[in-house]
Amino acid sequence: MNRNPFKTFGLAALLLLAGFGRPALAEALQAGASVEPARQLIAQLRAELQPVDDQIAYAPFLTALERHRVSLDALRAFTGEQYNILRSDLRSNAHMVSRFGAEPFGAFFLDLTTGEAEARRLLLDFARALGMTERDLQAYEPRPGAQTYPSYAAWLAFYGSKSDIAAAYLLNFPVFGANTGRMAEALRRRYGFSAKETAFFDYFAFLPPSFETDALNVIQDGLNRGANPRDIRRAARLLQAYEKDFWYTVGQN
Repeated sequence: MNRNPFKTFGLAALLLLAGFGRPALAEALQAGASVEPARQLIAQLRAELQPVDDQIAYAPFLTALERHRVSLDALRAFTGEQYNILRSDLRSNAHMVSRFGAEPFGAFFLDLTTGEAEARRLLLDFARALGMTERDLQAYEPRPGAQTYPSYAAWLAFYGSKSDIAAAYLLNFPVFGANTGRMAEALRRRYGFSAKETAFFDYFAFLPPSFETDALNVIQDGLNRGANPRDIRRAARLLQAYEKDFWYTVGQN
């Protein structure tokens, strides 16, 4: 199967948009605009969402995995859910590039898209370790509760502002990454998987050092252009709620 995720969207178009976005990024950085309003908004949202973040961290699925009480079949189901999420998110992120790639800090959205493509490759490595082929993943029937997250991400891709998206991801990715980091450790220590087989989980556990700065620049640029803080709060709150849906649904096996 062709693994080139850009075939559907047109790699040339995405790179062209990124070419516009990266000079604009450099130009905006040289301007030295303050991101303090965006930073303060994110700090407030982190405090508001802490109870949900705690619920995600204490999801029964994770606790069971760390105690070696999750079956291989449940791990296969987890992988099937993630496969469907990645396929959806890849398309959503590519649409974000088409909307925002030519704007200042548009490269942020191209990086999201290429990141999802790499994550998909690593997930296939874990699937193979579970004895699954990509055809098996394609045949897997996802559960509604585990797919609310990518459904809302798709909504944001079409209707959200770039500030909505960057804020929601900035608050969400570290929480998801903390959980996948715990999964990586448990899968190696309790289940005997190798570092290569669990690289998918480590990939999300360590965000690029520039991710928060890049996201804050996107958020601030949107605020400067009239983005509504209320909408940003709503996007972050909903996406984190749907993240919780995912972890509690996969724990129902």
